[in-house]
Formats: sequence, C-alpha cells, structure tokens
Amino acid sequence: MKIWVDADACPVAVKDIIMAAASRRAVEAIFVANKQLNLPTSKHLSVVKVDLGPDVADKYIVEHSQKFDLVITQDTLLAHQLVPVGIVVIDPHGKKFTEDNIGDRVAMRNLLQESRDRGEITGGPKPFSNKEKQAFASAFDKELTRLLKISV
Repeated sequence: MKIWVDADACPVAVKDIIMAAASRRAVEAIFVANKQLNLPTSKHLSVVKVDLGPDVADKYIVEHSQKFDLVITQDTLLAHQLVPVGIVVIDPHGKKFTEDNIGDRVAMRNLLQESRDRGEITGGPKPFSNKEKQAFASAFDKELTRLLKISV
C-alpha cells in the first residue's frame, strides 16, 4: 500500500499531513510533480519529478499506482481513471471519489470548465481554510487506517 500525491497543486497543509502520517505509520508516500519539491529526509518519503506538460504527473500516477493504494488529487479526470480499478482517491478538501459519485463529479467538472472557457467564471480557488484542512485530515486518516488493515 502506497500513498500517491498529485503534488503540483496540492496545498502545503495537506502535504504536511501526508508527510507526518507516512513517517508515523511507516507508509511510503510518493509526491509526483513537475518541479522539484523539498521534503524532509525520510525513508518513507520520495519525489518523482516528471516532465512539464499536460497530465504528465497524472499519467505517471495511473501507470504506477495499484489497487488499494491511496491517491490524493483534486483532478477529477485522474480520479475517474483510478476509482474503477480499486484505487482510493480523496481530494485535498477531504472528499472521497467513489463509483457512486465519480460520474456526477466529472459532469460538474466539465460544466465548470465550459463556463470558464466562455469567461463566465473568472478568478482562482478560494484560500485553503482550517475547516478544509481538518476535513482532509479526518478523511485521510480514515482511509489510510482502512487501507492499512486491508493490506496486512
């Protein structure tokens, strides 16, 4: 069981939670990014630096993750590829992608993308709050605990 992090757009607070849990629970956490990340020295933490380009990190995660791994991403299309093969995916806000909700989440993502493309939605995401950090920490701990029980 491994933790995979789509690290390019992952909030620092989420990375910190993942790094602490990986070290505490002796689980490998792999941060995939198109830039160099500075992580603390730990045998449980690693960085895979991929080339620049659309979806390069996503493709790496799809090719290397396995059933019962845990992936952290806010990329709905990446989650859409992983969930059907038994990979657990949660976003940095603590929401789990599931077979039951992935179709709706892809449809919503596409609708919002169309609105952005037409200029109807402008601006970026709101700042990451403590409430979202707590929601992520709770969901992450729940899924990590469940997966560690399965993988033993």
